[in-house]
Amino acid sequence: MASTLTHTLSFSQTKHSFRYPNTINLPSFNINHNNHRLSFNFKLSASSSSSFQALIFDCDGVILESEHLHRQAYNDAFLHFNVRSPSSSSQPLNWDIQFYDQLQNQIGGGKPKMRWYFKEHGWPSSTLFDIPPANDEERAKLIDTLQDWKTERYKDIIKSGSVKPRPGVLRLMDEAKDAGKLLAVCSAATKSSVILCLENLIGIERFQSLDCFLAGDDVKEKKPDPSIYLTASKKLGVSEKNCLVVEDSVIGLQAATKAGMSCLVTYTSSTADQDFKEAVAIYPDLSNISLKDLELLFQDIVAAK
Repeated sequence: MASTLTHTLSFSQTKHSFRYPNTINLPSFNINHNNHRLSFNFKLSASSSSSFQALIFDCDGVILESEHLHRQAYNDAFLHFNVRSPSSSSQPLNWDIQFYDQLQNQIGGGKPKMRWYFKEHGWPSSTLFDIPPANDEERAKLIDTLQDWKTERYKDIIKSGSVKPRPGVLRLMDEAKDAGKLLAVCSAATKSSVILCLENLIGIERFQSLDCFLAGDDVKEKKPDPSIYLTASKKLGVSEKNCLVVEDSVIGLQAATKAGMSCLVTYTSSTADQDFKEAVAIYPDLSNISLKDLELLFQDIVAAK
């Protein structure tokens, strides 16, 4: 996609934006001199560093408030497989709201969450293993099985039709597409569950029109590692500096900023108290935010650098 520069002029306190292509081709011409034909073709190039070209959304917490649904699905999986850790051996493991809020704000991705928990609190017994798994192969099987079952349970919750997108998300996606912006979704969650969420919440047509879609399966390292956003930048064919990310947590914010991208935050009830000092803007949701607001925000970011 050709990068552009935005130049803003003010007339009677009304702003008018003009977009210029990255490369301007001037008319070419020929000169005959001493029987030699000389050709001239001029191009004027402009820097693309200040161009807002791509809008990238996280999924969980941004497109939908989902953490309580994930927690429910994990607890249902623990109950189904009778997962009993040494710290809760009298009954199946159950992550309460307060603990899960802390966990999901510290560790991205389902498998890393469980692996961290079992390392800290002891590997559990279950219907899969009568005694706690003692080697890496058994532990990987336990986590893979729990995650697969949890994912299917989460899908059932999404398909129930009770889950709705967060305010303003669909409108902003449509505005971005209509304005010719590149549009992407980057989620640390399992690809199959993210696809189901997007098809049900933003609709199949919007999902298929995305210029880039990446899930946790597509990268080796989860957020806050920047891999998923660096990969998105390459797939979109734009510089990280030309991307604006929408995240809901400090983990996602760190991933975006480490990738060299500007990031705004739409917090949820479980992330509202986090430190978002690296965010370029912080909103409770996107209900009152338009693409024009984001374009002006991006101009301010560039001007401040």
